[in-house]
Amino acid sequence: MINIHEVLETNEMIEKENLDVRTITLGISLLNCIDSDLEKLNEKIYNRITSVAKDLVSTGKAIEREFGIPIVNKRISVTPIALVGGSACKTPDDYVTLAKTLDRAAKAVGVNFIGGYSALVSKGMTNSDEMLIRSIPKALAHTDFVCSSVNLGSTKTGLNMDAVKLMGEVVLDTAKETAENDSIGCAKLVVFCNAPDDNPFMAGAFHGVTEADEIINVGVSGPGVMRKALESVRKADFGTLCETVKKTAFKITRVGQLVAREASKRLDIPFGIIDLSLAPTPAIGDSIADIFEEMGLERAGAPGTTAALALLNDQVKKGGVMASSYVGGLSGAFIPVSEDQGMINAVEAGALTLEKLEAMTCVCSVGLDMVAVPGDTKPTTISGIIADEMAIGMINQKTTAVRIIPVIGKGVGETVEFGGLLGYAPIMPVNQFDCADFINRGGRIPAPIHSFKN
Repeated sequence: MINIHEVLETNEMIEKENLDVRTITLGISLLNCIDSDLEKLNEKIYNRITSVAKDLVSTGKAIEREFGIPIVNKRISVTPIALVGGSACKTPDDYVTLAKTLDRAAKAVGVNFIGGYSALVSKGMTNSDEMLIRSIPKALAHTDFVCSSVNLGSTKTGLNMDAVKLMGEVVLDTAKETAENDSIGCAKLVVFCNAPDDNPFMAGAFHGVTEADEIINVGVSGPGVMRKALESVRKADFGTLCETVKKTAFKITRVGQLVAREASKRLDIPFGIIDLSLAPTPAIGDSIADIFEEMGLERAGAPGTTAALALLNDQVKKGGVMASSYVGGLSGAFIPVSEDQGMINAVEAGALTLEKLEAMTCVCSVGLDMVAVPGDTKPTTISGIIADEMAIGMINQKTTAVRIIPVIGKGVGETVEFGGLLGYAPIMPVNQFDCADFINRGGRIPAPIHSFKN
């Protein structure tokens, strides 16, 4: 039972500490839409999405009104389109028509984003996979709400370095295609190692082939709530600090569990998972970096930051799993630069570098996220950054990702404004030493020895 104290406490979190449910994401399988005729495939995809998701936004808004809990985003994820379009798509431009259909369907049902313009190529690329990947720059330039992701490796299979090389080129091409909008296309493109099938967060959400026909996944948040809770234990030891994080994560997750169950019941779609991630926003006080400072660091990036993030990530998961039987997705703490005012401040103060961010990704939920770099960065350098991050995920048996934005026409010292939840970002310097000969070797980096557990 929830007592009156908990109700009042939750109200306080919502009103003063930016507690929200970050997203209700409806996963939709498109496998039953597969057709060899491109026109029929597009028609089936549109009809499938608009019929299943027709009540998603209105249901989310009704839950917001009735429970007083902000639900920031209502989103859709679909089966990786490289799997759906293989029979009908003969060129990259054919895939772009599917992206436009996804965008049209997203607009018709009123969601914020639709994810799943994706390919899974951790071991090798089919012809269909490669065509979709090559179509990404044009697809993201000609759509508004479509998000794209590519899984480049896993602990079980190793790293597909041919795909890593290709993605460095694709990221830069996407930046050029959307150069007049500060290369914003790259904000809707992410690459993964060990991508989960049930991630509700964009830009990496897709509806995995292990999932049911339809599923409801919910992502909770609340960095502001966590920071406020830590104010009461400023002089306490680490044991007390950990207990406070764990108990607060439990409370945050209970809110998400309530929303997830209610959405599942009203839409008559099975509940999938709660993603426990602490996802920041540009709003003042809704920052992961502010949590670090409350723990005792002068700035995010100071010595001790990686340890602080490891503590936070682990205790969030320990508290969250007690509040929900079905935890999945990414779960933990996100460290995007542009979406977190405290992280932006740390970069501008010189406390946080790309290399320190990479070290932090060893213990966070995702990886290098919403990092803006100079627009003249070489594609092989982007591939090298991606390869480093994928290796961290592969070796550590965790999900890692890269969402990097080479902003065409801008350099170090300048800033780029994306707006809304995407915020703004200072352009960060990139190591100028060359890695082209390494990236151009081709082939695969084998799976690590500890992956052989059968």
